[in-house]
Amino acid sequence: MQDSIQDQFKSILGEKAQSYISSALQVVNSDKYLSSADPQTVLHAVATAAILDLPINPSLGFAWVVAYKGKAQFQVGWKGFVQLAIRSGQYKKLNVTEVYENQFTAHNALTEEIVANFNLVGKGEVVGYAAYFRLHNGMEKTVFWSKQKVIDHAKKYSTSYGDKNSPWTKQFDAMAKKTVIKNTISKWGIMSVQMQTAHLADQAVQEEEGSYRYVDNEPVESAPKEIKEPEIVFLTEEQFNKAMKSTPQGIKATLTRYGTKYKTMSPEHKTALQNQLQEIEG
Repeated sequence: MQDSIQDQFKSILGEKAQSYISSALQVVNSDKYLSSADPQTVLHAVATAAILDLPINPSLGFAWVVAYKGKAQFQVGWKGFVQLAIRSGQYKKLNVTEVYENQFTAHNALTEEIVANFNLVGKGEVVGYAAYFRLHNGMEKTVFWSKQKVIDHAKKYSTSYGDKNSPWTKQFDAMAKKTVIKNTISKWGIMSVQMQTAHLADQAVQEEEGSYRYVDNEPVESAPKEIKEPEIVFLTEEQFNKAMKSTPQGIKATLTRYGTKYKTMSPEHKTALQNQLQEIEG
């Protein structure tokens, strides 16, 4: 593993860096497809997991680094999104679950009321998936997606849907719960800096650090398109103020995300964040 990546792990994870690197190497070496994938994309995927401090052990279900079309793709599981939400300290309650046919009665799309008896042990077919959260300020949200809505979403946004090796085939319920909780948080929840990074990096290939390419959502065949130079995105004042109030890990994540060719920040913002980080860490 390249020294620069190891140094990045050490700066982000401190004493946990070495154990994390060892875990990452085990995952890569145990997967023949991942071992032969583009090394640069593997490094960036693993580095993203380190920035988010999410374990990539497949059995834990928080995050994965998987091979896709010769590249390494970073994926966040539903448990990973829940974990990041909990870390923000804003969520009092948060959950996502399958809804079985014996539990479900009705759902009102306008009022978002779901009539279901979750005291019953789920039996029969899964008819949908429900997500719920309550913030410490009292705001709460319930979201229900029917199973068909999840399937339609998967077909639209994942070209691998239906493939025997697709996670949608192997772990449909887990992918469905991830889709619903991710959509719920992004639309109505509080998005910490880490959560924003997770949403950007999820199911993306990074051939360059901070450059996200969603290979699973690319058409199989497409007409040639004019290649345009990407616009440079600067850190906004709002994002800067949030980062200044964040944890050392959040500040580091912001400095990393906005330290690329097309995502950057003003020298004043960079200096202020570095000084804030130095002051916090002593």
